[in-house]
Amino acid sequence: MVVSLELSAVDVSEVGLLNVEMILTAFGGVGLFLYGMGKMGEGLQKAAGDKMRRILEVLTVNPLASVTAGVVVTAVIQSSAATTVMCVSFVNAGLMKLEQAIGVIMGANIGTTITAQLVAFNLERIALPAIAIGMVFMLLGRKRSVKGFADFLVGFGMLFLGITIVGNALEPLKHYEPFLNLMLLGEKHPLIGILVGIVATVILQSSSALTGLLVTMASRGIVTLSAAVPILLGSNIGTTSTALISSIGTSLTARRTAMAHFLFNVVGTLILLPILHPFESVIAMSSVEASRQIANA
Repeated sequence: MVVSLELSAVDVSEVGLLNVEMILTAFGGVGLFLYGMGKMGEGLQKAAGDKMRRILEVLTVNPLASVTAGVVVTAVIQSSAATTVMCVSFVNAGLMKLEQAIGVIMGANIGTTITAQLVAFNLERIALPAIAIGMVFMLLGRKRSVKGFADFLVGFGMLFLGITIVGNALEPLKHYEPFLNLMLLGEKHPLIGILVGIVATVILQSSSALTGLLVTMASRGIVTLSAAVPILLGSNIGTTSTALISSIGTSLTARRTAMAHFLFNVVGTLILLPILHPFESVIAMSSVEASRQIANA
């Protein structure tokens, strides 16, 4: 009896250590992913000659141009939150009208999905080669554009290396009953999934990061499309927190810009909620891979 109790105590401690190791490894991978995403954005900005702000100022002559500018800038800097914060600052400085800023914000919501599409390609094998090539360019390059390209490659590699580490660390969750129950609860009650998405995005300060994590987890059979979509919707609301915070103390029009971003994403979620299951059925037809389905969603 004493022996069995001792064995049970050892088993419990081992499980605890495994859980701590899994959590720390996953967070380390998320950190590497976020750093890589930021490095990619910095590299592209260097390579483009820091023209992103100029693009936003000039290419917003009409609604379509504003949306296009939002897509391009967000795809380059890898952050819809950063694009929106720029819009708030431009409106506050009188460089952009509210109508132009709203168009850019709409485009930013499209541009931010490019990261998820990249992650869905499962380019994990080229992570380390990309870092190696990037380091060669970094050491040998002299021009600013070459250094920018080097930063992009290193960031690209780190992004996929980070997402691989996260995926491997979280793989045991597909057999972990409490986690499976939580996912099932999110499927049955989408509002819970939306809340999870909001909280996770506010913590990570990146909807792209959360979407990338969901895409990776789906590729390993940890989450399903039905469980992921409500979290994606919550992520779209959570990402507006950065602009809302940055608008504190600014002009009324600048605050309206941040609020427009929030309302745009909230209204989009409310429109989709009643047709969530038909939407998921349509998305399911877009690919046989769950990871690509989530990226498309």
